[in-house]
Amino acid sequence: MTDDTLIEDPEHKLTLRHLKLSDYADVKKLMDTVYPDLGGAWPEKKFQAQLKVFQDGQICIEDHGVVVAAAFSVVVDYDKFGDQHTYDEITGNAYLTTHDPLGDVLYGVDVFVSPNYHGMRLGRRLYEARKELCQNLNLKAIVAGGRIPLYKNHSETLTPQAYIEQVKRKELYDPILTFQLSNEFEVKRVIKGYLPEDKESHGYATLLEWTNLYYDPEKSPLIGAKRTTARIGCIQWQMRPFDSVEELIQQVEFFVDALSDYQCDLALFPEFFNAPLMGIDNHANSIDSIKALAEYSLEIVEAISKLAVSYNINIIAGSVPTLEDDELLNVAYLCRRDGTVDSQYKIHPTPYEKKAWIMQGGNELKVFNTDFGKIGILICYDVEFPELARLQSEEGMQILFVPFWTDTKNGYLRVRCCAQARAIENECYVAIAGSVGNLPKVDGADIQYSQSAVFSPSDFSFPHDAIMAETTPNTEMTLIVDLDLDKLNKLQNEGSVRNYLDRRRDLYKIEWLGK
Repeated sequence: MTDDTLIEDPEHKLTLRHLKLSDYADVKKLMDTVYPDLGGAWPEKKFQAQLKVFQDGQICIEDHGVVVAAAFSVVVDYDKFGDQHTYDEITGNAYLTTHDPLGDVLYGVDVFVSPNYHGMRLGRRLYEARKELCQNLNLKAIVAGGRIPLYKNHSETLTPQAYIEQVKRKELYDPILTFQLSNEFEVKRVIKGYLPEDKESHGYATLLEWTNLYYDPEKSPLIGAKRTTARIGCIQWQMRPFDSVEELIQQVEFFVDALSDYQCDLALFPEFFNAPLMGIDNHANSIDSIKALAEYSLEIVEAISKLAVSYNINIIAGSVPTLEDDELLNVAYLCRRDGTVDSQYKIHPTPYEKKAWIMQGGNELKVFNTDFGKIGILICYDVEFPELARLQSEEGMQILFVPFWTDTKNGYLRVRCCAQARAIENECYVAIAGSVGNLPKVDGADIQYSQSAVFSPSDFSFPHDAIMAETTPNTEMTLIVDLDLDKLNKLQNEGSVRNYLDRRRDLYKIEWLGK
């Protein structure tokens, strides 16, 4: 379907196009008219979410600039839901949180036509546009749950199955099922409790399917296929004096080499792992010391990027201080094994960082694509602000990495407990890595406390204590953990509780106000 497709009609000026945010008033009026017994129109926030998530799937027909018919859809990985699902489950309560660009089925969320336009076959035109979209996206099929509103007249004498069979044989008429059958859809089964508030259908629905005969099942590539697992390595880093950047990199390479031998996909270093370099020279005060450390950062990141390529492993280079326009920032660098480098700035400097180092916070939050999945990075204190991880989760983050640097156990526990909370509330894995030991000649880095760990959501598919693994406290070592990313998808749709799907987006939301 192309936007602004003119449909010739002598009395009307009908245009088939994608819906826009400015159409909400028309859509609301239309839904209030069509669904007076089902709660009327969606709230505007839900309409906005639908267009934001998958605008290509939301189409309408307008007449002289007024929307008179509309169809909504979402792409899903149908195997995650199966044939026994409810409307809210497979549509994310119509917020389309279940949308998966890599899914295989176009799922029909809703279709409605103004009663003033019945008999003009606008519903058929919308269905044809859906079929075109399904073919253009190379999806297997269109699937939808269909109401059977006239079943209310026969519920005392016919089972839903018998009612459907009589409609199929044209012995009975149902305005929705008859229409769907005439548009080449087949009934796969009856779903009970699909839309409980649908009293006319007694909560029943037909599960309908239209098969895309032009679907081309592309074979999964032998190399570069979508990953379902990831092996990550956390380095619990021993602070020790170094006389040069070269010595520091040599120690970094030791761990990178070791994790690469175990075929890890990513190595996580702690926050300010390069702090020992502050002890190379004497400095008048803390600010001079941290600015001197920042002078090494470019050299360190370039060296680690080369290690990532040569050892075929992605590396999060903990974090290092960086000077930009004479402002000091705390930056974590993602050095991918393909040679690309990306960065995440610490959003919230700690009170100590602001007071002793005059450190500034960054103003951008990212989710990174890697060759094993989508990841986020929050540096130490940032993980104590749940809004950040929630925003990353909304962008599809599967694993959150937290390089940290804490001196006392109570400081460490703030990071640990918040990291565990982020894993549960966002249904993702969270890996934390810190440093141990002491640097008596470095101001502000004289002692560290750490127990690196990898946390999971809390449900039956994961460890009973929601801890994938953890290190021995205050001992230099590595932690290697295999993560099953498919479990996250299953949890989101089949978990004992479903934080992501059950979130009341009609009542609250988190909005990023920065760039």
